[in-house]
Amino acid sequence: MISFLKRNNKPDFWIKYLDKFKPKSPNKISKTRFVVFDTETTGLEPATDRILSIGAIAVKNNNILVADSFEIYIKQEKFNRDTVKIHGILKQGHLKKTTEIEALEMFLNFIGNSVLVAHHIGFDLKMINTALKRMNLGRLKNKTIDTGVLYKKLNDKENKHFSLDVLCDAFKIPKHDRHTAAGDAYLTAQLFLKILSKIKQERTLHYSDLFRNSENKGLL
Repeated sequence: MISFLKRNNKPDFWIKYLDKFKPKSPNKISKTRFVVFDTETTGLEPATDRILSIGAIAVKNNNILVADSFEIYIKQEKFNRDTVKIHGILKQGHLKKTTEIEALEMFLNFIGNSVLVAHHIGFDLKMINTALKRMNLGRLKNKTIDTGVLYKKLNDKENKHFSLDVLCDAFKIPKHDRHTAAGDAYLTAQLFLKILSKIKQERTLHYSDLFRNSENKGLL
């Protein structure tokens, strides 16, 4: 699966990923492909912990595209039994797993130049970018949206830490498959659309508004 080009000694999939940003992306919410994603990890230290799984699902034109989704599990070189009770991913187990480099290749092929969405996206980005750095590659180039920050646009006087659980409860989203990457990605996709809908009820929402005053901070 892994192929390499001579150009800059970078893998073929990385070159193809970068090339997807050359055409001008749409600047309308209705025409944009958003990819909502989540990672499950061995812990909260990007420099030393590792990604266990990545789940993602596309959203376009106010629809969650279940057929356009992604889920992968990564072989564990590092194991932390303390976090198994959270994500339930065993070092061996019955799940089919792949290598980190293969997982990242498939993830980049899936996301392309889409806008990435996650709840408290800073941590997930850091985990992905740190893994890319281990492969001597650059950082993700996609525009990003943090649903925690987006929610604050409804009430900019609120400067609190809103967990995914709290906001799912606030918007009455059933928390199925919580703390699985694919499950949390789907929950966050629902949350994303509900926040957008609420903002649109209050005022006109432009594409640029999604990225204004965004911040990549926070963990869970």
